[in-house]
Amino acid sequence: MYVGLTEIEKTASQAAKYTEGLKRGGQFDENNLEVTISSELQSILKDVKSFGDIYINTSPFTLQVKAGRKDQAQYLVHTIPRLEQIKPSMLRQLTIPKDMQPIDILACRILPDGKYLILDSHISQSHLLLFSNEGMFMREVVTFTRYSPDTCFVRNNTVAVTLGLEKQTALVDVEKNKIIKTIDLSHVCDGVASDNQMLVISSMKKSTIVNLNDDSNTILKGILANCVAFFKGNIYGSICKENKVCCYKSTGETLWTFMHHDIEKPGQLTLDKNGFVYIASRGNYKIVVISPDGKTCKTILSEADGIKNNFAIDTNRATGMMIVSSEISIDSEDKSYETAFVYEI
Repeated sequence: MYVGLTEIEKTASQAAKYTEGLKRGGQFDENNLEVTISSELQSILKDVKSFGDIYINTSPFTLQVKAGRKDQAQYLVHTIPRLEQIKPSMLRQLTIPKDMQPIDILACRILPDGKYLILDSHISQSHLLLFSNEGMFMREVVTFTRYSPDTCFVRNNTVAVTLGLEKQTALVDVEKNKIIKTIDLSHVCDGVASDNQMLVISSMKKSTIVNLNDDSNTILKGILANCVAFFKGNIYGSICKENKVCCYKSTGETLWTFMHHDIEKPGQLTLDKNGFVYIASRGNYKIVVISPDGKTCKTILSEADGIKNNFAIDTNRATGMMIVSSEISIDSEDKSYETAFVYEI
């Protein structure tokens, strides 16, 4: 503020001096012009009806204006926060209807329009559930007669749902409440992530990247993960049994591997717009954030914040929102069920 006020004072002083100079030079004096027509012209006006014709010739505008100052100011203002500055602020809890309790949340997603998608998955049946922006249940989108481990937003109104041992991944239209396509692969389909053009489908045996434009697919050698995330061309994976989080190139080469005592039985993972990696550490009821370079981490939520049995997590990079699945207790009935908490990060 001090430096800014000093600059404002300099500019204001220069403007004041300039204004005083105009005043002294008579630039602000009011001048009234009076015209007296000569009597000699009166005789000409009697005979001459027109002094000529006026034509307007228009030429193209050649001045070029470069408007870069506004963008430059935005670049100066935008700074990537430090790891210790990330502090989630809770906004709401999804309301799970009593007749749907208990549910087993294996994935929760924030859709681009702000609605929430929950994958309630059981051994023989799975349900894709849609919730409003306020966290109220709206409707069931699709029911699968099998175990479905994961889901992700793809593009438009489409989401992908992995079908586990069926070695398939289904594309679902959320608005039309129907499966529009099924992708067959050569391996079990567990984790799934998308960047709108490509689809990464992972397992601890094999992983595949699918081109959504032509349906071509390639086996990703070296990428074995329970859950995956996709951000700016890199693939991120969690390995539950090894308490490990890895970052890979889209071709499969490992960029970094991270292990820490705060990460125990990691479940799903997601990234924010700055490249910070958010992990649902189910083994110790924590949400842990890893720095973009994969060197440091910080616990941002724990059991003290009401987090318990957390496996699913997602972020909306455009709005800075995060959703986390958690188990909560019903004190009056001595029971518990799963729901999801929404935070601003």
